[in-house]
Amino acid sequence: MIDLIKYMSERLTKEGAKGKEPGPVITISRQHGCPAKTIAKCLSEELTNKSVARGNKCVNWKYVTKEIISESARELEVEPSKIKYVFEYEQKGLIDDILAAQSSKYYKSDKAIRTTIGRVIRNMANEGNIVIVGRGGVAITRDIPHSLHINLEAPLEWRVLRTSEKYNISTEEAEIMTLDIDKKRKQFREYFGGKNTDYLWFDITFNCMTMSIEEIVKIIVKAVETRKFI
Repeated sequence: MIDLIKYMSERLTKEGAKGKEPGPVITISRQHGCPAKTIAKCLSEELTNKSVARGNKCVNWKYVTKEIISESARELEVEPSKIKYVFEYEQKGLIDDILAAQSSKYYKSDKAIRTTIGRVIRNMANEGNIVIVGRGGVAITRDIPHSLHINLEAPLEWRVLRTSEKYNISTEEAEIMTLDIDKKRKQFREYFGGKNTDYLWFDITFNCMTMSIEEIVKIIVKAVETRKFI
C-alpha cells in the first residue's frame, strides 16, 4: 500500500512537470444496493451538457466501471474472465494459486492484477473528465488536486429490500449478500489505500434512502462547478 501511494505521488509530480495536470476526476464509492451506476450515468451526461453550454464543445464526460476490467485484461494479455474474480472482491486460495501458476503460461498473481487495475484507473483519471464507479478509485486518485470523491450509503434494511427485489431472493439471503459485498468492497479499497488512512476519506456522503438520484446529481454538479472542474 505504501509503495503504491509513493508511486502515485511521484507520478503526479512528473505529470505536473510536463504541464499536463491530471483530472478532473470524480469517484463514486457505494454500499451494496445504492444506485451508483445510474447516478454516474446521469452525472456524466449533465456535466457534458454543462460543459457544452459553456462553450467547451470538445469536453465529453464519461463514466467507467466494467471498462476497467476490459482494459486491465488487455494490459495483462488475458481474457477478462480470468481476472473478473478480483473485481468481485475475491481472492484465490493458496492451492488454487499454485496450481494456476503451474498450469498456465498466462498466469497472473493477485498482486499483479491489482497493480494493473491501479495503473489503469490512474491513467483514466489522468486523462480527466471521467466518473469512476468503485474499484478502489478513491484511494488510487485521492492525491489528484482536481478530484472529487463521493460515497453513497443507506440503511441496511432499505438496501436489503432493494437487493431482494432485484435478485428475486429472500430478505435473509439478500442481507447475507449485502453484508458480504460491503465487506469485500471495503477490503478492496483498503488494499490500495490502507486501513484508517486519509486515502479512504470521502468529500461528500449521500443517504440514498432519503435523497433522490436527481437531487444527488444536482448537488454533485454544484460541487464540481464550485471547484471549477467545468
